[in-house]
Amino acid sequence: MAKRVLVTETIAEEGLEALERRGLEVDVRLDLTPEQLIEAIPPYDAIIVRSATRITPEVIDAAENLKIIGRAGVTVDNINVDAATAKGITVCNAPTSNIVSAAEHTMALLLAAARRIPQANASMHDGRWDRTSFTGSELLGKTLAIFGLGRVGELVAQRARAFGMKLVAYDPYCSLERAEHLGVRLYDSMDEVLPLADFITVHLPKTAETTHMFGPEQFAACKEGVVVVNTARGGIYDVGSLADFVAAGKVAGCALDVYEGEPCLDSPLHGMDAAVLTPHIAAVTAEAQARAGRQIAEAVWAGLEGSMVPTAINKSPLPSEMLDAIAPYVPACRMMGRLLLQVLGRTPKLLRVELAGGLASSDPALLVSGVLDGMLTDRKAADVTTPDAVSIASRYGIHVETASESDAQEYASAVRVVADGVEVAATLFGIEQTARIVSLLDYKIDIVPAPQALVFEYEDASGRIGTIGTILGDAGVNITTMQIGTNPDQQCALVYMNVEGDVTDEVLASLRGAIDLKNLWYLSL
Repeated sequence: MAKRVLVTETIAEEGLEALERRGLEVDVRLDLTPEQLIEAIPPYDAIIVRSATRITPEVIDAAENLKIIGRAGVTVDNINVDAATAKGITVCNAPTSNIVSAAEHTMALLLAAARRIPQANASMHDGRWDRTSFTGSELLGKTLAIFGLGRVGELVAQRARAFGMKLVAYDPYCSLERAEHLGVRLYDSMDEVLPLADFITVHLPKTAETTHMFGPEQFAACKEGVVVVNTARGGIYDVGSLADFVAAGKVAGCALDVYEGEPCLDSPLHGMDAAVLTPHIAAVTAEAQARAGRQIAEAVWAGLEGSMVPTAINKSPLPSEMLDAIAPYVPACRMMGRLLLQVLGRTPKLLRVELAGGLASSDPALLVSGVLDGMLTDRKAADVTTPDAVSIASRYGIHVETASESDAQEYASAVRVVADGVEVAATLFGIEQTARIVSLLDYKIDIVPAPQALVFEYEDASGRIGTIGTILGDAGVNITTMQIGTNPDQQCALVYMNVEGDVTDEVLASLRGAIDLKNLWYLSL
């Protein structure tokens, strides 16, 4: 019996034909309501969506035969990946299908806003010949600030250089060497970049950190007459604030293709002459759609055949027996990647992943992917997958090494990760296989990390813990668990505190002022 594929949004005919050529039964059912999708999904082995269809836990729960979910595009934020993973369903995408189209649309919007092309076009269609109202601005010699130097940001930089623009960027996950190769001057903070920019473009995933990343303070810090563009994700600009600054003339123009709620039929920018608005069409080119259709068809077919899915974001192509051993360590590796990034404050140049004890003979690829996934979690649009992990690491200037050690000391197995000399190790314990940090900065500790933590390193002396506790207590910050790390070769102590509450910059400043600290980190894991 042929396996069945449900397609709920328009994809290129090339993709549909590729599925049918392989003997799959393809049903195209557009504009299904959430209730209709839940009712329709049970008999299907695969579903292909774009950005509008939401694959919720309820849809996944109703999917009796579903083996793979294909997103004909880059991001997967309309798919509940955790629910799919819990049910053993592969989620895959087409990560490179539309990057050229997105970069070109960015340049189109940049030029449209700079030269007021839509306004001049509307004037002509109204029967007017008005050459004086549409004085524009050249790109030559102007400074373009790029926030996010991933795949699309890189292509935009290449195209902007051809226009003779000066390029600056903010991307804490981009290596200096890569930025230099692109001809971009990299800065360490937004505050340094904003006053330099004549034009701003963002190429970032939508996360808690990037949502409303540009608000009143950021627009106020910009150069008078700046032009801003967004073809990435809606919500990176606070549209209400942006509209205020456009109305005041501080922002000379804006050009947006993406919005917080879509379809977007009304916003503070609608009706503003200085706003160029397009209906999320950056990826809507014949070439991108054909590419996405072909790529997702190949991935879905591979998944239904039981073959490796190169673009799977929640599955590994490793054998099942190996996965049983190492897959439980992936969340721990992701946690260690996030921790190391925050301790270092940047992506490392050298990353070493060491498997010890019962893991020593395992393929480290999936665990390397986990570390990188955590390390680059706020930078990428999709999860790092095993096949492309080393390639992604190289793109950010990270050289990856792996090693194995038969002796895990008192543990059955452990993973140790070293990033530019900064070390952390973890093991698992209990039926739930909970991750425990067993070493940090070469101090021996044993603690289950919570979502928030404070890590102190200082010369050991009496009264320090009491002082820390008083400051945190006065600020309403609760210490849930704590461990003091030891290292016979160090005169310092390492204190790891899991905390709950709002750890503000003022709280951190108070801690630094009250204690002679070697280091203090506030971690969000």
